[in-house]
Amino acid sequence: MSHLRLIFLAVFFLISSSLSQPSPPSAILIDCGASSSSVIDGRRWQPDENFVSSGTPRNVSDQVLDEILFTVRSFPLNLDGTRRKFCYVISVSRGWKYMIRTTYYYGGVNGKGTPPPVFDQIVDGTFWGVVNTTADYADGLASYYEGVFLAQGKSISVCIASNSYTTSDPFISALEVVRLDGTLYNSTDFGNFGLSLVARHAFGYSGPIIRFPDDEFDRFWEPYSLNSTVPNNRKLQVSGFWNLPPSRIFNTDLRATQVQPLEFTWPPMPLTKSTYYIALYFAHDSDSLGDGSRVFDVSVNGITYYKELSVTPAGAVIFASRWPLEGLTTLTLSPRSGSNLPPLINGGEMFELISLGGRTLVRDVTALNAIKSSFKNAPVDWNGDPCMPKNYTWSGVTCSEGPRIRIVALNLTSMGLSGSLATEVGKLTGLSSIWLGNNSLSGSIPDLSSLKLLESVHLEDNRFSGTIPPFFGGVPHLRELYLQNNNLTGQIPSNLLQKPGLELRTSGNPFLTQPPR
Repeated sequence: MSHLRLIFLAVFFLISSSLSQPSPPSAILIDCGASSSSVIDGRRWQPDENFVSSGTPRNVSDQVLDEILFTVRSFPLNLDGTRRKFCYVISVSRGWKYMIRTTYYYGGVNGKGTPPPVFDQIVDGTFWGVVNTTADYADGLASYYEGVFLAQGKSISVCIASNSYTTSDPFISALEVVRLDGTLYNSTDFGNFGLSLVARHAFGYSGPIIRFPDDEFDRFWEPYSLNSTVPNNRKLQVSGFWNLPPSRIFNTDLRATQVQPLEFTWPPMPLTKSTYYIALYFAHDSDSLGDGSRVFDVSVNGITYYKELSVTPAGAVIFASRWPLEGLTTLTLSPRSGSNLPPLINGGEMFELISLGGRTLVRDVTALNAIKSSFKNAPVDWNGDPCMPKNYTWSGVTCSEGPRIRIVALNLTSMGLSGSLATEVGKLTGLSSIWLGNNSLSGSIPDLSSLKLLESVHLEDNRFSGTIPPFFGGVPHLRELYLQNNNLTGQIPSNLLQKPGLELRTSGNPFLTQPPR
C-alpha cells in the first residue's frame, strides 16, 4: 500500500449554474498535405505549408468520407538508418496548456502492398509515443492520438520521426492544437509532465463520438455501453466541473440494475506499467432521486479510490493525479450501507503521465535558428528542439549532457550548403568545434571571439571572402584553423602565424598575402 503515497486524490461537488454558451475554441487546425484551406462542420482548416518545411504532400488512394483524410504529408525514411525528425512548428501563448491531437490515415500512400509504417511522435524535446496505425487501418479506421502539454515558449513543435521499426515513409493526416482553459487538468505538474490520452468515454452512450460543439475544446468522448446500461435520456444542467466535461455526457449513464456493486473493465485494453491521471464524472437527474440516496465507494483494481461518494443532481468528479497501473483495470462501485439507489457513472478520462525531456538552452536555439535562416538550403531536419530527444538531434549538431543542454559542436562538412554564416554563431558560446568545409558558403567570416572554448575551425573549400579576422589569435584553445581554398584577401594576421600550437592552413586563396617581415 506504500505506493498510494504518490496519489493526490480529491473530490469536487459542483452546483449547477447558468453559464453562457461556450465560444469555439482557440484552435489551430492543420489539414496536412492539403493545398488550400477548407471549412468542415463550421471550423476552418488550414493547409500545412506555413508550419512545416519538409515532406511531400500526397493524396491517399483509398476512398474516404472524411475530408481531413483526403491528403497526408509524407516524410522521407532515412536509408542509412539514422533517425531524423520532421517538425511542425506552431506559434502559441507561453504558459498556456494546449491539447494536441494528431490524426493518421495511411490510405496506401507508400504503395498498396506496403503496410502502414510504425514511427515516433515528439512534442518539443519530449518523446510522446509510438504511432502504430496497423490495426485501425485494417478495419478501415483512422487513428488519433491526443495529449496535453504546457507551452514553455512562444512555439510548440510536433514532430514525426522514424525509429528502428520504420520500414517506409512516415506520414500525418491532420494536426490540431487547441488552447485549454486554465482550470483543465490543473492538478498535474505540467512543468515536469505531459498527459497522453489513454481513454475518454461517455458511459452508457452508444452513439457517435461526442465532440465540438458539445465539448468546447473538441475533445473526443467515445461511446461505452454494456448490458447494464440504463440511459436516463435527460438533459442535465450540470456545469462548473473544473475539467469542463460537456453536459451531454450526463444524458446517459452506466448503472447497476439493483443496489449492488457495479464492476466493469475500463479502459477496455491492458495498460503498460506506468502512472496515470484518472478523472471520473457522476450526476443524475433530480426527478429520480426522491427520498432515496446514492452513496457508494469507488475502487480501482480492489484499491479504494474514493470512499462514500454521494451522487446528487449537482454532480461530482473524483480524480487522481498519480495512480500506478498495469494490465487490465477494473472499476468497482460498491453501495454503502443505507444507500437505496444503485451506483452509476457517466464519464471517465484517463491519461498516462509523460515525463518531459530536457530542452536545449533557449539562447542556443535562437542562435541556431538564425544560422538556419542564413543558409539557403539548411538540413531538412533542422526543426523542433536541436538536441532533444537524444536520439533525434539535428543533423551535424552535437549537444552536451546534463541538465543544461548546450550546442558543443557543428559538423556540416559536405552538406551542400550555400548562403552565408550568420553572426549569431558567435552566441553559441559552448562550441568547441565548427566544421563547415566543402560547401558553397560565402560572405565574410563572422566574429567568433566570444567562443572561448573553440579548438577547431574548418571553413575550407567554400567561398568565404574578406580578410582573415585577427581575433582568432586571441582564442585561447584554438588548435586548428583551416581556411584553404576560399576567396580571402589581405594579409594573414601575424598573431596567427605566431600562435603556438596552431595548425593554420590558408593555401588556395590567391589574393591572400604574408605579412611583411
